[in-house]
Amino acid sequence: MKKILSLILIMTLVVLSACSMESRFSNNEKEVKESMKDVKVGVSISTLNNPFFVSLKDGIEKEAKAKGMKVSVVDAQDDTAKQISGIEDLILQNVDVLLINPTDSAAISSAVQSANEAGIPVITIDRSSEEGDIETFIASDNVAGGETAAEYLVKQLGEKAKVVELEGVSGASATRERGKGFHNIADKQLDVLTSQTAEFDRTKGLNVMENILQGKKDIQAVFAHNDEMALGAVEAIKAAGKDVIVVGFDGNEDALKAVENGELQATVAQQPVLIGEEAIHAAEKVLKGEKVDDTISVPLKLVTKK
Repeated sequence: MKKILSLILIMTLVVLSACSMESRFSNNEKEVKESMKDVKVGVSISTLNNPFFVSLKDGIEKEAKAKGMKVSVVDAQDDTAKQISGIEDLILQNVDVLLINPTDSAAISSAVQSANEAGIPVITIDRSSEEGDIETFIASDNVAGGETAAEYLVKQLGEKAKVVELEGVSGASATRERGKGFHNIADKQLDVLTSQTAEFDRTKGLNVMENILQGKKDIQAVFAHNDEMALGAVEAIKAAGKDVIVVGFDGNEDALKAVENGELQATVAQQPVLIGEEAIHAAEKVLKGEKVDDTISVPLKLVTKK
């Protein structure tokens, strides 16, 4: 009899424990905030060594401050393992919402799922996560931007112009989407000599472009998946004494100056500050229990010399 009573007691404790855990997570998931004052926002940025993401961070912090939110930012420095560790730290800090700009869209999935298990809503910005529950994804239409770049090159140089593509970080959704948009047009109307990654980095853009110029002598244009690589390519082209059109993507401050100086022919400009502001607006809606769209697109514009 004692054994039966002991067994019943143990089973009861297990059930109560499970219910307690379920209640804790469901309460976290469904908790509605009436005020944004002192709400804790965790932000994971892929790298703050890129002016675009610095501007994105500034947009987040400015809008959050206006609403009384507190922001904790971790810089992944383009290291996926470091980013996952940083997100785990933010989860342990019990932030109310997570804004994640993934270094790698596939690899970040485990961190997103950890946040899901902790009942912390996740919003991805500029790049998506392949798995895990996301409240919304906020970014420019990267596919449309890639198409815009290709169409500009066709207009400037005509069909079958010989072009090079500098790709971003492998595994990043922005790399896939910008490349897809570019190839939607380029594969039909341009001659893409080579597509090589320079990992969204200016120095790597310079080095990769130097190597390409040595092997291919008849290049007419370059499309880079971001401005940092584009500016690196411009330096390599200048050093080689070549006349090659370069188009970037992002519209960061250095690129806009280079366009005005005639060194960079164009950039498909995003609005990173606005993306950051939209992320905070979405976070506020989520925390108040309001519905948000699965995807929020921020407008792009092609910038050329005036």
